[in-house]
Amino acid sequence: MSELYSAKVLDHVHNPRNIGSLELANVVVQAGDPGCGDALVFFIIIEDEVIRDIKFLIKGCGAAIATSSMATELVMGKHLDEVLLLDDEKIAAALDGLPEEKMHCSNMAASALHAAVSQYRSTVAGETPPVG
Repeated sequence: MSELYSAKVLDHVHNPRNIGSLELANVVVQAGDPGCGDALVFFIIIEDEVIRDIKFLIKGCGAAIATSSMATELVMGKHLDEVLLLDDEKIAAALDGLPEEKMHCSNMAASALHAAVSQYRSTVAGETPPVG
């Protein structure tokens, strides 16, 4: 595995940041890649359009763990407009690259974060009444 991945990827695989859940999360999003069996859940506390805290749980390969971990670091403390600018290429670049066949992992993390922003803005922020 080490010959395929950068030192940053390996560091995030072996020492993932922000792993776990947040009981007081006001946004919870799930994402997955049925093709490879990866499953990701982000727990996020958003206040005033800023990510105040974020944690994740993951079932997946090393690249899925690393990209999810790096994604949490990249968005912590960021305004939601900045979060929407984060894409799979930026996550991969922050990890000093990923093999092409693992780019779906960074796409899963970016897509989940974009879904979280949409969920927050359409429900929590009051643009659309929550279902329930």
